[in-house]
Amino acid sequence: MRILTFLAALSLSATSAVAAEEPSGCDKFKWPIERDRAALTAPDRARLASGSEAAVPSSAITLALVAPADARLPSPPERAPKDGTFAGFASFKTAPRAGIYTISLSAGAWVDVVQDGHFLKPVAFSGATDCDGIRKTMKYELSAKPFLLQVSGAKENSVSIAILPAE
Repeated sequence: MRILTFLAALSLSATSAVAAEEPSGCDKFKWPIERDRAALTAPDRARLASGSEAAVPSSAITLALVAPADARLPSPPERAPKDGTFAGFASFKTAPRAGIYTISLSAGAWVDVVQDGHFLKPVAFSGATDCDGIRKTMKYELSAKPFLLQVSGAKENSVSIAILPAE
């Protein structure tokens, strides 16, 4: 009986730890997300195939994703994708101007931003479950140079992405 009680307590603490890491609800993001969420859910999002080259959109895009083996990501993702997930990338000619940009996704996935041959680290990150249209948002400092955005580990074969100047 003690073993069952111990296992139940262990399971409950593990569940609580996961719940603590994954806030739920649109009000749980660390900064306002209304503009990003509106862009991610707008009906006029441009659709890009994986491997496309584009200018940074003024709103959001929907990126088609494929099996990781078929994605031909230019750089190996910093986090290896799990089996049964999807990946893809788009290259952007330039940022409209150097500065801090939010990169927001409609669904959970790993994001790599590569500029000048280096992986950029986000300067801030926020995510929450149970918020229709947006799952995570990150802030990156981009130069006014071409950059590559890679997505991997997605559960669906497309993801909406907004790349907007931070407010």
